[in-house]
Amino acid sequence: MNAWLRRLGGYAAATLILLVGWELLSLAVGSQALPGPVPALTDFARLFFSDLLPHTGISAWRVVASMVIGAALATPLGLVVGRSPRIDAVFAPLIFLTYPVPKVVFLPVLLVLLGIGNLPKIALITLIVFFQILVTARDASRGIPTSAVLSVRSLGATRWQVFRHVVVPAALPDIFTALRISTGTAIAVLFFSETVAGSEGLGYYIIDAWSRIAYSEMFAGIIAMALLGVVLYELLEVAEGRVCRWTRVGR
Repeated sequence: MNAWLRRLGGYAAATLILLVGWELLSLAVGSQALPGPVPALTDFARLFFSDLLPHTGISAWRVVASMVIGAALATPLGLVVGRSPRIDAVFAPLIFLTYPVPKVVFLPVLLVLLGIGNLPKIALITLIVFFQILVTARDASRGIPTSAVLSVRSLGATRWQVFRHVVVPAALPDIFTALRISTGTAIAVLFFSETVAGSEGLGYYIIDAWSRIAYSEMFAGIIAMALLGVVLYELLEVAEGRVCRWTRVGR
């Protein structure tokens, strides 16, 4: 309980600092394109249930579905690749060649193949999340001390038992870290994909408000997208605390 109160207090202090900085920057710029926090928050409250909430729900669905699919595919593959030198010798060059390629360049191809609905956006975000978690899971799996594996094998554990009771628990904290980091990337790619095609989601809402020169509404959409990222980040933090309880000992 005390930890949560400290966390909420930290968020409150950070929010206050951001709002003050935002107001000062708005006064310094003196442009309608950068309204202060008061009109933006007013429009956020006014439009939340009528406009923002439906768009937020669509964007949240796209991001969550992408992250679940990406993690489900990349985690076991990365762990297996990291623990098998033979498999790693085949997959490592493929990873090194494909990981640095900016995946957003494939959006036009995905739009042609999958249309302009949810599928191309989910596919693009899944592709990006997949590689981020794949690389992290592979490195975390490779970094497990040999002594930890041998100590369990000496007790008669099978390869599956070693994988389940040693490899997976040792790599999970790093995988959750990758998931939290990929949240910001997923939100950024979501915004880009929703501005290119479609008529739903927060990215579309923000660009639509910008095209109508409704800057306070535009910033209301930006606030909604920022809150979406914060909520997803905190949910992953809570999930890690539940799944990886041993990492919280002594905190």
